[in-house]
Amino acid sequence: MNTSVITSLGFVRISTVSPRVTPADVDGNVEEIIRHAELAQQDAVEIALFPELSLTGYTCGDLFRQPTLLNAALNGLDRIRRWSAGVPMMVVVGLPYVSSGRLFNIAAVVQNGHVIACVPKTFLPNTQEFYDLRWFSSGRDAIEDEIRIGDANVPFGTDLLIADADDPSLTIGIEICEDLWAIEPPSGKMARDGATLILNLSASNDLVGKSHYRRDLVRMQSARTYTAYVYSSAGPSESTTDMVFSGHGMIAECGEVLGESERLVLEGASVTADIDLARCVRDRLSGTSWSQEQSENVFRVVEMTLARTLKSDVRRKIDPLPFVPADRGDRAERCKEILALQATGLAVRLQRSRSTSMVLGLSGGLDSTLALIVCLLACEKLGWDRDAIVAISMPGLGTTERTRANAQELALTLGTSFFTIPIADAVNAHFADILHDPSQTNVVFENAQARERTQILMDMANKVEGIVVGTGDLSEIALGWSTYNADHMSMYNPNAGVPKTLVQHLIAWYAEETNSSEVAAVLRDILSTPISPELLPADANGTIAQRTEDVIGPYEVHDFFLYQFVRLQAPVTHIAVLSCLVFSDKFSQSQIIGWLDVFLTRFFANQFKRSCMPDGVKIGSVALSPRADWRMPSDASAELWRGELRSIAQSIGVEVRR
Repeated sequence: MNTSVITSLGFVRISTVSPRVTPADVDGNVEEIIRHAELAQQDAVEIALFPELSLTGYTCGDLFRQPTLLNAALNGLDRIRRWSAGVPMMVVVGLPYVSSGRLFNIAAVVQNGHVIACVPKTFLPNTQEFYDLRWFSSGRDAIEDEIRIGDANVPFGTDLLIADADDPSLTIGIEICEDLWAIEPPSGKMARDGATLILNLSASNDLVGKSHYRRDLVRMQSARTYTAYVYSSAGPSESTTDMVFSGHGMIAECGEVLGESERLVLEGASVTADIDLARCVRDRLSGTSWSQEQSENVFRVVEMTLARTLKSDVRRKIDPLPFVPADRGDRAERCKEILALQATGLAVRLQRSRSTSMVLGLSGGLDSTLALIVCLLACEKLGWDRDAIVAISMPGLGTTERTRANAQELALTLGTSFFTIPIADAVNAHFADILHDPSQTNVVFENAQARERTQILMDMANKVEGIVVGTGDLSEIALGWSTYNADHMSMYNPNAGVPKTLVQHLIAWYAEETNSSEVAAVLRDILSTPISPELLPADANGTIAQRTEDVIGPYEVHDFFLYQFVRLQAPVTHIAVLSCLVFSDKFSQSQIIGWLDVFLTRFFANQFKRSCMPDGVKIGSVALSPRADWRMPSDASAELWRGELRSIAQSIGVEVRR
């Protein structure tokens, strides 16, 4: 993919660097900072962040009172400033600075031959191994709002934000180490006044377990402030007299860690990521609490222009399966929690409706299998016998022996009530009633079967004083892959918040956890069965001929589209480019763009089904119930979004054929 397309996404490439620093060796430290800055520049980095007091080292102690060290730090900063002339990258470094008889621990922002702003540390730790108040004053005690750096007056204070004059989404706030650990970190006020990117220069020593706590602080502060939060900490080359520093670098965005450096690397470490500040803005638009925040308008704004580099790749975490935890341990815990949420929702609905049973159509496919598992767990919560679950197999004109047998084997092995009610005769009689030729295997042929099955389920539920448990998943709801007033309808749908990719993992986890080898064997065969509604006749070999993913595209790709479109509110351009990158080893760009057009077309066209969808438990950050997360006119046009898709398709040399 060409660089202009990737660059047009507007990501800011940022690097957090922990160089080798020798306490009090300013000349050597400056050389290391410039060396790392040059490497970052070669990597198309636009902002390079270095640790707290990186010019002198954090552990200089009483040497901070020595004019020799303080003057050397200023000379070192001037050397970095002169190096930066003609360099578009912004460099942020730390040093001690004397102003009005007070010593401050400051962050200096250097760009293109100028020091454009200096921000002092606000909160000073002074307990246990930290003695900051022995040497430094808080930035709150600063008298001057400008300081002299070389021959220039530079804005100075804790009330500074740095904004890109050409990009309203880029406004930078700066914290230093302990500021983040305060009860109310300064970055909260910075964010309220428009900061979308927070830079933290730090010198946080390492203790057992401290890195996890620090990571949580960074991640959660980025989440609550809707910002990208970038953290650079001093490394192991600091003095080890009483402490060890790890060089912990992190880049987080709206609660998600995009990159994290290796810790305790003697030669220094760095991590680079592309941050999407437009996402921070979009998330703020979706956050009602954000819109109620009161800006105090206490910040001065320093304007600059951050030159953007040409990028040949995307340096950010792009999860091809955003609904599925990547870590196996996390996945097991998440699967258990999801099934518990589904089962609890269903159990409460059964109690409130005073129902005594659950009725569901069991097809031998993924969704109805998951619904059956949820029903079992609901029975356990309620103390009911498993025969309160009425599973019904309804073989029709497209049902294969494999799925029919799996449905029967699963229900009987699990000990539920089970009925087989063939629908072929009833459907053929219906065709005769409406004068439909059954050789015409069109939408009438398919939907008549789905509606016949729903009629059976609803009437059976009345007969046994139960409710019809829905089976359709979140992916099908997004794409409208259901028959209106048929499998689209139920009395409660516990699967409504579970996307197809997650359905597969939930069943796989249950197969691993069950004590029954017979149940596990059936579940694994169901997992390997092609996804299909089985509404068209089987092939000559009696196997499934109608494969859903052959018609609309792979569910893993559609789930990626769904997460980007609904959860991240991402522009179509971003979705197209990122999906082409993340699935490049499996599908062609032409295929992906075509499937994205299918997604957009079907998502808009099928809102009318979502507008009257049954109740169902919300599971994750994406849900499409009109009563909870997604409100949209049923007759909204998709043309703006499809037009944007055609435009980006043209840019990458792909034609939208639909």
